[in-house]
Amino acid sequence: MLISAALSLSLTVASPSLAEPHKKDIAMRLVSSAENSSLDWKAQYGYIEDIEDERGYTAGIIGFCSGTGDMLELVELYTKRRPGNVLARYLPALREVNGTDSHEGLGARFVKDWKTAAKDPAFQRAQNDERDRVYFKPAVRQAEKDGLRALGQFAYYDAIVMHGPGNGRLSFGGIRKSALAKARPPARGGDEVAYLNAFLDARKAAMKAEEAHEDTSRVDTMQRVFLRDRNLDLRPPLTWKVYGDKYTIKK
Repeated sequence: MLISAALSLSLTVASPSLAEPHKKDIAMRLVSSAENSSLDWKAQYGYIEDIEDERGYTAGIIGFCSGTGDMLELVELYTKRRPGNVLARYLPALREVNGTDSHEGLGARFVKDWKTAAKDPAFQRAQNDERDRVYFKPAVRQAEKDGLRALGQFAYYDAIVMHGPGNGRLSFGGIRKSALAKARPPARGGDEVAYLNAFLDARKAAMKAEEAHEDTSRVDTMQRVFLRDRNLDLRPPLTWKVYGDKYTIKK
């Protein structure tokens, strides 16, 4: 009984979930290196620009977009928690531009007010909570069901951040479906490395299908590097490149 308990504890320690606080912080730094060319993800609450990917404004710690609905849901949550906030006035405009790349009713004033709101701890908490609800928790939950360790959980998370949580061909669900057609995940008796290679292949194909995402270095010189090193638990030190820039997480 003691041997069994010790073995169970050893396995738990050996394979921490991405949801473990330090692993989650690593995941956020990895994403920030690709999204914002910085490891300081907490400095990105006020980030906002149109990156010309037909999704309108991209903003905040996870790239909430005015054209995809998640920015609208974020501002609705913030307004529910803090009525009369500086972004509340833009809710009608955000509803109008949802599904488009339009700036109608937003523009420079909205950009300025977003940066002002980003200094409010309540808005920061709202960003954290929406990141978890829409992206982080669903990605980790699905990866765990597929029997994937921290690297696989991160691969799912990074994919869902960029491509969205839907089931379309270029969304996370479509990418996963393509991977499943090529390899079985560990939960279905497959090899974890082989499955992750299939997933990253499908992810690259989805990225290349969109002009704004055609640089695949966050797969090629980040995730694939960790996979080649068999670092399935995403253990530091980690060294990678994105867009040619080199980053390191020492611990």
